[in-house]
Amino acid sequence: MGTVAPNLMEVSATASIHKENGVVANPPKELDAGALFVLKSQGSWLHCGYHLTTSIVGPVLLSLPFALTLLGWVGGLICLALAGLVTFISYNLLSLVLEHQEKLGNRQLRFRDMARDILGPGWGKYVVGPLQFGICYGAVIACTLLGGQSLKFIYLLSNPDGKMELYQFITMFGGVTLILAQMPSFHSLRHINLVSLILCLAFSACVTAGSIYIGHSNKAPVRDYTVKGSAKDRNFGIFNAISIIATTYASGIIPEIQATLAPPVKGKMFKGLCVCYGVIVTTFFSVAISGYWAFGNQAMGTVLSNFMGDEKPLLPTWFLLMTNVFTLLQVSAVTVVYLQPTNEVFEKKFADPKMPQFSTRNVVPRLILRSLSVVVATTFAAMLPFFGDIMALLGAFGCIPLDFILPMIFYNVTFKPSKQSLIFWVNTLIAGVSFLLVGVGAVASVRQIVLDAKTYRLFANM
Repeated sequence: MGTVAPNLMEVSATASIHKENGVVANPPKELDAGALFVLKSQGSWLHCGYHLTTSIVGPVLLSLPFALTLLGWVGGLICLALAGLVTFISYNLLSLVLEHQEKLGNRQLRFRDMARDILGPGWGKYVVGPLQFGICYGAVIACTLLGGQSLKFIYLLSNPDGKMELYQFITMFGGVTLILAQMPSFHSLRHINLVSLILCLAFSACVTAGSIYIGHSNKAPVRDYTVKGSAKDRNFGIFNAISIIATTYASGIIPEIQATLAPPVKGKMFKGLCVCYGVIVTTFFSVAISGYWAFGNQAMGTVLSNFMGDEKPLLPTWFLLMTNVFTLLQVSAVTVVYLQPTNEVFEKKFADPKMPQFSTRNVVPRLILRSLSVVVATTFAAMLPFFGDIMALLGAFGCIPLDFILPMIFYNVTFKPSKQSLIFWVNTLIAGVSFLLVGVGAVASVRQIVLDAKTYRLFANM
């Protein structure tokens, strides 16, 4: 039996020192277990597109009609389009920095590696690493909560007088996640994420069709597109809506997704982003426009709640069941994708890269630690069914810096564009405006937590 993991062959294949544009590239470092086992570099640009789509397009997009109620037609659509453009540019710039580093023989596989090498060791260890871990693990908790709520919704549709409580459904969803969490690497999720891509198109099509049907039926509510509330509430609502839209477009794991690409990576990430943003334009805009058109300023936090009506469902039960099953299955894929940074950290600290990936030495700690992380996330989701409010605060502090600010800084520091160039000032403007949004978004999130605090109760059956 060999004692060297198979992926080390890929390292040796690219380990030779080469010259490019007159620069001598450094030989690659030996990979640690986290990079070697979890972030296997074996994928194609199409696989990358699947991963990107699952990391960005999820059931959170069902909140977009509500975001439009806070901004109105013009402001909402402009903000939605602008956020899409900015994130596409941001993710592409991040990819170009990673490609440049690979060309120099220093391929960076993690967000914290980029921060360490470009901004300094403290940035990776004390800023970017904790931020990314908090956002990704928070997303796992939020997805587990959402999965439990979807299961409960399906249960109540089929058994309206049922007595089961939310924490029981969260536990069931956690059991499914416990199994999926044992998938050995990010690359091994490629088929799951292809199904996830199809599912997000399916539930978005269902929501769009349902909204159009209700809008044309005699059950349609009286539509009013004015922004409700006092001047103070409207102002806070604007920033709340911007935070919702920014979080909807957020990923936070772009370097880890690019790490799954087989070398050379040049140009592959751009193709993957094109696949992802094709799905984003199709789903985000169709759900946002149809939902806001059908319900106006009565659109709720998730448009599925509007489908239930005041007294009875506005759509056939079979249609609501189908939509929620699609949503439930897709959110399980999103949950596993956001477990990967946690899995990578565990693998790096507790696995042995000199032993085969599936040796007893590596499988036992992997099984224990991944199971433990899922159990903890499920417990938090059951205890804190109001976690969405907390996640909004984490999103303001984490998603905006990781996806809107740091990519611009990384590009300017790495490529040093002239201060008279357009790209320098566009990047600086985006980073500056985003930095302001972090503060304002955090204030708006804290305000919402205070307003909702009276409804908070551990293990509440919401």
